[in-house]
Amino acid sequence: MVHRTRIKICGLTREADVDAAVEVGADALGFVLWPGSARHVSAERAGALARRLPPFVTPVLLFVNALPADVQAGLAAVPQALLQFHGDETPAQCQSAGRAYLRAARMAAGFDLLDFAAQFGDAQALLLDAHVEGYGGAGKVFDWSMLQGVAESVRLPLVLSGGLSPANVIDGITRVRPWAVDVSSGVEVSKGVKDAALMRRFCQAVREADDRPAA
Repeated sequence: MVHRTRIKICGLTREADVDAAVEVGADALGFVLWPGSARHVSAERAGALARRLPPFVTPVLLFVNALPADVQAGLAAVPQALLQFHGDETPAQCQSAGRAYLRAARMAAGFDLLDFAAQFGDAQALLLDAHVEGYGGAGKVFDWSMLQGVAESVRLPLVLSGGLSPANVIDGITRVRPWAVDVSSGVEVSKGVKDAALMRRFCQAVREADDRPAA
């Protein structure tokens, strides 16, 4: 049976982009509640955008070292949200919200993914992103060869992120075979402004990759 790679499009800020992402087949849409991001939206704005989603398209709220009160405000605005912790949060901090969550792993030379996965064993999945200044969103690809001989030993689903685009997502999927992929800057015309044609091409490329044998 061919695995269907799930697709998360992150950093949505506009109604038209939300609607277009749903139309092209995104499984989840991410809303950035970290004020340090150029794609930041308020909890109230995230709620308004998330209310446009049909059933079975999951809203994801991205936080970076947020106060518990800010996480709860996000959940109050988007009650059905999956949480994504993208900063330096401890396992206890991730668990404290009492909700399902994704944990971002910032991939760099020497990073112990197996140990990290063990620490966050109750996460829904690990989101593998490039280690950059700040916390993601830089459109940088990390060295996928770091995952060779390691990824298959991780007992959590893996979400491949970091610099993906319609041009390289096929290569990423065939080499890593993640459970899902996450894209932001690779389908934008400017930060926070998505391009419907690029989102469509990205989703089409993911489906094409699913039909190919592993690299």
